[in-house]
Amino acid sequence: MPEGPEIRRAADKLKRALEGQRALSVRFAADRFPALQSSGKCLSGRVIEAVEPRGKAMLTRFAGGLTVYSHNQLYGEWAIYRGEAPPSHLQTRLAIRTPTHSAILYSASEIEVLRTADVNRHPYIAKLGVELLDPAVTEADVLAQVCAPRFARRNLAGLLLDQGFLAGVGNYLRSDILFAARLHPAARPADLTPAQRAALARVALRMTRQSYRTRGITNDPQLARRLKAQGLAFGAYRHWVFDRAGAPCHACGHPIVRVDFGSRGLYLCERCQPGPA
Repeated sequence: MPEGPEIRRAADKLKRALEGQRALSVRFAADRFPALQSSGKCLSGRVIEAVEPRGKAMLTRFAGGLTVYSHNQLYGEWAIYRGEAPPSHLQTRLAIRTPTHSAILYSASEIEVLRTADVNRHPYIAKLGVELLDPAVTEADVLAQVCAPRFARRNLAGLLLDQGFLAGVGNYLRSDILFAARLHPAARPADLTPAQRAALARVALRMTRQSYRTRGITNDPQLARRLKAQGLAFGAYRHWVFDRAGAPCHACGHPIVRVDFGSRGLYLCERCQPGPA
């Protein structure tokens, strides 16, 4: 599933192609979204005022007070073409055509048309926690969330996937944030020292923003460059621990292990991230 950095990069591309343009046509897949067919006709001809990522969702705001909410879920993918979109084996769910570009959302399963005034009341948007990729968010904001009593007794493995905690974090960020902060996934905020809580806040903010800037690299940038120069493939140098089961830890050489937390695989170094007492 795309995580916050991937959604924001997609939003950047959509902004450049769509913002300020008039939508010649807006089409929703009739078989998947029959109730949105009239909305497509209503949105066609309107100016696209803004594209905004929120957590793992995308908001495409049209003139006249309407916004398209979309969530890629596991398989959704945005593509932008100059002119008409070419044929594709992927399932088109939403197609926006302007005089210069076509923006196509493939394979997504969650799309709605909302009144712009109601966007912040949408169930997903309303529950979002601190947005790590919001430029206005500071380390102090993240630390306050880490220290909030309502999260104190939940294990970090589950908490980091809760969009009501830190919006935009998904499975690869979860594993690498915990590794870089030297925290075990079974630990809870209540179990952490002040220094550990500060490390979690600092790493979560820094790593998520680094992933956005570097197209998904969560490893130490200098180490990643050295490993790339040695001929390693992108997947081998991209992450600290994620998807590296059996490979040596970049920090200590101990084999990385994969464990299941909350029905999803999580990766860690048992030497660098010892379990709570």
